[in-house]
Amino acid sequence: MSVCFPQSFRANTTVAFLILLLSLLSGSVQAQTESQTEVSSKAQVALDNINAEIRDLSETLKASSGDQKDAIQFRLFNKNNELRDVIGKAVESESLPKEMLIEQVRFQQKYTEGAKTYLEDKLKTVSEQFNSAKAENKLSILNTYSEVQEYLSATFNAGWQNLTWLKKLGVPDESGEAKFEVLVAKNLRLTSASIEYFNQQVEAINSQLASAPEGDKAALQTSQLVLKQRIGIETDSLRNLIVLGDDVGLETSEYKRQVFSVTGNITQDILDSKVLISLLSHWWSAAVDWLGDNAPQQLFQVFIFILILFVTRAIVKLVRKIVTKAVHNKNLKLSHLMQNFFVSMSGNIVWIIGIMVGLSQIGLNLAPILTGFGIAGVIIGFALQDTLSNFAAGMMLLIYRPFDVGDFVFAGGVDGKVSHMSLVNTTIRTFDNQIIIVPNSKIWGDVIKNVTHERTRRVDMVFGIGYGDDLLKAESVLHEIIEAHPAVLKSPEPNIRVHTLNTSSVDFIVRPWVKTDDYWDVYWDVTKEVKLRFDKEGISIPFPQQDVHLHMVDKLTSESNA
Repeated sequence: MSVCFPQSFRANTTVAFLILLLSLLSGSVQAQTESQTEVSSKAQVALDNINAEIRDLSETLKASSGDQKDAIQFRLFNKNNELRDVIGKAVESESLPKEMLIEQVRFQQKYTEGAKTYLEDKLKTVSEQFNSAKAENKLSILNTYSEVQEYLSATFNAGWQNLTWLKKLGVPDESGEAKFEVLVAKNLRLTSASIEYFNQQVEAINSQLASAPEGDKAALQTSQLVLKQRIGIETDSLRNLIVLGDDVGLETSEYKRQVFSVTGNITQDILDSKVLISLLSHWWSAAVDWLGDNAPQQLFQVFIFILILFVTRAIVKLVRKIVTKAVHNKNLKLSHLMQNFFVSMSGNIVWIIGIMVGLSQIGLNLAPILTGFGIAGVIIGFALQDTLSNFAAGMMLLIYRPFDVGDFVFAGGVDGKVSHMSLVNTTIRTFDNQIIIVPNSKIWGDVIKNVTHERTRRVDMVFGIGYGDDLLKAESVLHEIIEAHPAVLKSPEPNIRVHTLNTSSVDFIVRPWVKTDDYWDVYWDVTKEVKLRFDKEGISIPFPQQDVHLHMVDKLTSESNA
């Protein structure tokens, strides 16, 4: 069943729907317009407030002098940075009139140029103070120098940002971009030359430190520290200029190579083919110059190093022979693992000492190498936790000696003869001649049963006779068998007792004592002899049995009863 509406009703409904849709769209446009107006109003208010504060600071700056003037100037820099944030957001969102934004950016260009001039003069003044100051005062002056340099780098960034804003607003300043490119190229060259100069000074001080008396080393080390901080400041400035140089289209591969050479920090710039070629070319030139200046001396030092290694090798052999002879002394009673450990460690220690002496003879500074070994040790320790755990367990096995090479053990879930031991793992040869290597941590963290540790063992056997057999006769036969075996020890005395009245047998325990090596021979011989003697004497060896009784019922009787 369907319902039909009149044609006029459907037309009126459509018109109403369209009117509703148009009202919603107009409301949305109105809301969006009001939102944009509100954003524009807020941006205008923020702009007016910050500009008012900047005007107040500018008036105060005119009436100030000395250190107070510098402090107000830096406050003015920070306040102008706030203004730049507002302008930048307005340019991106177009929340202010275009003419107003262009005017603000033009003003920023003039202000940036004036700020750059002021900061360059200030930097020159601080440099003069730095050069004339005493060594102990230079570090404090460097803090001011670093701060001024950071403001100057920010000013360079602001200059490029101004040009970018103008281009986005549709009024590019081509002449300003050309001047900025020349300015960045000039500062890149100057900063790079400064870093190179300071590096040369550091190398000169390093040479002086090697031969300077102890009384002069403190002053030289202070100068070295100051120069390294100066290099750090200039390197940060160079990084900032490299970014700007890339933005304006300058070739900066050589400067990136210099930053890498100074800092050693690997960045994505190293993947640039030009930077990599520049770096390899620099290394090759340095290597050729170094070989030309130092080849004869270095070849002699290499010869001395090789000679020291040969001497060390001979000493290692001698030390190992002496240590081997010492640890095999019967009075020490050292385990095979302990013996191998001392022999191996003695050789390794001599090798380490010999290599260190050789490296020192070729002029290498061992302090960074030892520091690197320490850092590498921490990293390797985290990466090889399981191996170090095995090593620690091996040390515990070395100290407490629960077993030795040649012992029959049950350890780490494996039973067999210990064929080899190290500080990391233990090799066990099973009774069916399989080789199983067990980590020491698994052995030390589990139950260890050493079968052959003691010189004597007790053989535990159980034999049963029937309930109808002569109990005393069976006991006498067992005594005769045990006493007749040549491998059974007289002391401790063997133990033969009636143990259990079992369900199908009377059980005897037979426990003779033997040497550990004779354990299985006695076990097998006694078991065989008991069977033969019991058969000869008519003594039965019962086995579990069960009687089944069947009760038959007469079928006819059952039917009659039913």
